[in-house]
Amino acid sequence: MIKTLTALLLWCSLSPLTLAQAEPFTILFLGDSLTEGYGLEDGESFPSLIANRFKAQGRTDIRIINGGVSGSTSASAPGRLQWFVRSRPDLMILSLGANDGLRGLAVTEMEANLVRTIELAQDNGIKVALTGMLIPPNYGPEYTQAFAEVFPRLAGRYDLPFLPFLLIDVAAIPELNQNDGIHPNVEGAKLVANTVWDFLQPLLPAQ
Repeated sequence: MIKTLTALLLWCSLSPLTLAQAEPFTILFLGDSLTEGYGLEDGESFPSLIANRFKAQGRTDIRIINGGVSGSTSASAPGRLQWFVRSRPDLMILSLGANDGLRGLAVTEMEANLVRTIELAQDNGIKVALTGMLIPPNYGPEYTQAFAEVFPRLAGRYDLPFLPFLLIDVAAIPELNQNDGIHPNVEGAKLVANTVWDFLQPLLPAQ
């Protein structure tokens, strides 16, 4: 009885800040097939590789949510984020737009969708980091340039940490991609994970 009472008094003496610090720092990767890990086995997507790296370091204070959905465009982002808000992410890595570009969808609509997503996150106390995307010139140089310019413009407008190109050192390299030439293979996913890992480090809470 005395031990139980002592434990209860200790619990009640903890400040709200102390209790909050016991919660893991949750990182939501909101993206498309590149985030989901299309064509890869479970555990081979770049968010999974990052989660495993944190686990190997003993970082039990960090939780990863893979919010990648194959085929998704920026239009789905606000609705999907609304669902993830209940998981109370601290940081969202926003990696959408590739499918908009590959389908030649209106760049202005993509930008508006990303704006709504960023503002929804910020309204819910979620920090946002943005990754950029580049596309082949299938729809002409004007469209390709307009598409690419959206991401740094939004990063500047909202003062977001920004990774200019998610697939840097992987895109268009056959040996690092699957047969479709778009999605990273196992080795390519490892390189993406390394890139995003380095990008994440300044955004993490201290151990």
